[in-house]
Amino acid sequence: MAQIDIVVGSVYGAAMLVAETLADELTRQGHKTALYEEARLEDIDPGRFLLLVSATTGQGDIPPNLQPFATDLAERAPWLKGLRYALVAMGDSSYDHFCGAGRRLDSQLQELGAAAVVPRLELDATLHDEPERVALAWLKSWHI
Repeated sequence: MAQIDIVVGSVYGAAMLVAETLADELTRQGHKTALYEEARLEDIDPGRFLLLVSATTGQGDIPPNLQPFATDLAERAPWLKGLRYALVAMGDSSYDHFCGAGRRLDSQLQELGAAAVVPRLELDATLHDEPERVALAWLKSWHI
């Protein structure tokens, strides 16, 4: 079974609910999970799997609790070849920068050599009243 670092960027709690729901399911499947609400780059081990769940704020901005992690990625630009990850981007399609934070983080990770194991899941607050259910269905579609 895999060791999975779950990094979450949440403002109003929906992203945290999705992250906790995914963590519970992954643990139920026998994986070991660690949930980070205030992650820094040194918390992430390229030998483990990374699951990133991020809300989007303002004009496509990364949530404040995830900003230090994003800043570490941008400023240190570590080579992350070998890091496998999956990403859940959350937003509201009535805004111009829908899922902007997740899209930006996904691009950063790929530019640094990390490999996405599945396409990014984008959750739209205008369509998904229970985003954790959609995320669980998505989780069942991939293997670590």
